[in-house]
Amino acid sequence: MRIGFRAWMLVAAAAAAGVLVSRVSSTAQAPAGAQAPAAQAQTYRAPRAADGRPNLNGVWQALNEANWDLEAHAAAQGPVFALGAEFSIPPGIGVVEGGAIPYKPEALAKKKENFANRLKLDPEIKCYMGGVPRSTYMPYPFQIIQGKDTIMMAYEYAGAVRVINMGKPTEAPTDSWMGWSNGRWEGETLVVDVTGLNDQTWFDRAGNYHSDSLHVVERYTARSADTLMYEATIEDPKTFTRPWKISMPLYRRVEKNAQIMEYKCPEFAEEALYGHLRKNPVKGDLR
Repeated sequence: MRIGFRAWMLVAAAAAAGVLVSRVSSTAQAPAGAQAPAAQAQTYRAPRAADGRPNLNGVWQALNEANWDLEAHAAAQGPVFALGAEFSIPPGIGVVEGGAIPYKPEALAKKKENFANRLKLDPEIKCYMGGVPRSTYMPYPFQIIQGKDTIMMAYEYAGAVRVINMGKPTEAPTDSWMGWSNGRWEGETLVVDVTGLNDQTWFDRAGNYHSDSLHVVERYTARSADTLMYEATIEDPKTFTRPWKISMPLYRRVEKNAQIMEYKCPEFAEEALYGHLRKNPVKGDLR
């Protein structure tokens, strides 16, 4: 006997309701104060480095859409129509706690202007270093090389490198693309205080930006053998009404030959950087 579509839907609905009732029942019968299995699980403790600190060495990469836009966003046409879907914007659930970046009104207007002119203004298009925190979630791997007194982070994109001072905190001698990093350990978490950042970097391709008053505090915590939890608290009183935070997992590259490759991109950006100086500008070939 064949069952019609409507009948199948009724059967499926009844089955789903039965599962829901079963789950509610088992929850109701649980002893008072009982915790869910996830809450009962012990906090992960990373293997130790030579100095007894958590060993975060490895090649890591973010797997999300934060480099397109930190905030939640729908899929959209890319900035170069001739490329069709190749450069279209993928949807993302967002990584900003609370949902929206707390811009001051005049700063929000600047952000919108940045987005409208992103093909000319985005530092990524010109192969400038990504800065902090953007270098962490650009779609390229980076490597943590851990020592006792310093920790190095080497980024594939544009060959960016920063050295984190793990001793007595020191002040930035000058502003720079990757800033000045002082680190410390708080239990299982590496905390990095970043100052001395210039105002030339963006947070993403959506035009989210900051001033030269940017102050970032990062937290790296191992949550399993192959994942880190990354958090960054962002403070910039010139641009935002209050501090705000982003968070995301980072994943270890587990290929047997995982490594940072050479990615020198200035030669790909020559037209973007110097094309306006040509007597006869070259028209891009988008075929």
